[in-house]
Amino acid sequence: FGSSAPSAHWSVRPSILRAMASRISAMPFLTDKSNPVGYVVQGAYEFGVDSRRLIQRCTKPDAKEFKKIAVACAIGFAIMGFIGYTVKLVFIPINNIIVGGS
Repeated sequence: FGSSAPSAHWSVRPSILRAMASRISAMPFLTDKSNPVGYVVQGAYEFGVDSRRLIQRCTKPDAKEFKKIAVACAIGFAIMGFIGYTVKLVFIPINNIIVGGS
């Protein structure tokens, strides 16, 4: 996306983290969960930490695993489509009997 960052991974420079930490420590209500603003800020911070941990631990699936997932999804789509088609096919005559019975 046109990024001129020297590294290929998603990292924040330590100097930026220190600057952000000093700003947050200057405003203690941002870290107090009993304060509504602090509750939202701490929730967002914890979400960010958990998300970063998840992304760092995840790995891309290999070809075999990807094919297995794709086949399972395709079978699921086919089953759901068949169920939807069957329900529609069964309820068309029932609906005609109920509505067109006059």
